[in-house]
Amino acid sequence: MITVCGERLVPDVTGALHVPAHDTLIVSDLHLEKGSSYARRGIALPPYDTRATLKRLARVIRKYQPARIVSLGDSFHDPDAPHRLAAADRDALTAMTRAHTWVWIAGNHEGLVDGGALGGMATEEMNIGRLLLRHEPAAAPATGEISGHLHPCGVVRQRGRRLRRRCFVSDGTRLVMPAFGAYTGNLNVLDQAFAPLFDMGFSAWLMGDTQVYPMPSSRLVRDEVSPSSARQFPARLTPVRR
Repeated sequence: MITVCGERLVPDVTGALHVPAHDTLIVSDLHLEKGSSYARRGIALPPYDTRATLKRLARVIRKYQPARIVSLGDSFHDPDAPHRLAAADRDALTAMTRAHTWVWIAGNHEGLVDGGALGGMATEEMNIGRLLLRHEPAAAPATGEISGHLHPCGVVRQRGRRLRRRCFVSDGTRLVMPAFGAYTGNLNVLDQAFAPLFDMGFSAWLMGDTQVYPMPSSRLVRDEVSPSSARQFPARLTPVRR
């Protein structure tokens, strides 16, 4: 459980965030059709990222059964991406948007999503309770802000290994979400890009295979090697006693 400005939030191992008091599920940075975007530039990637992301999204929706779902920006990798959806993927996505109150927050990659074509409504940002949902985080202070955009991950040393996992990061007044998409990269939370957001310190919640592990920032380490060569999928993390 994470508390932000008195709102209780449940981080999920998929990278989704459940807000029980408002019956809302939040996901960020789906980057649907990233594979096809790269293919148009001559970079060959397996064209299965959208389907993998939507299947994981469907599973976490079934788990929490929320009334409302908010996609927190960069839902698509570029403005043309919705038109490149395969028919089966489009059907799967529109089935979800029609079954729930669905909100598309505008991202820097795709702008405002055409809710008429895919279902749902599009907006730049929105409030739920004490929370302000937007894609790009503002410089501190930003009380109650839930954002994405930075694709945070945390790195820890454990049993002689360096483990690198996507994470939620929060100081109790704001939270930055991990990227949900299958082909999204990640940025170490100790990178300078996070410094303006958490000038008074923070904690991270690292995503293991079966649960989310809270980690104080004092246990996190900087990257010593390129992220692509770091160990991405450790079998297990040890919970921290706090």
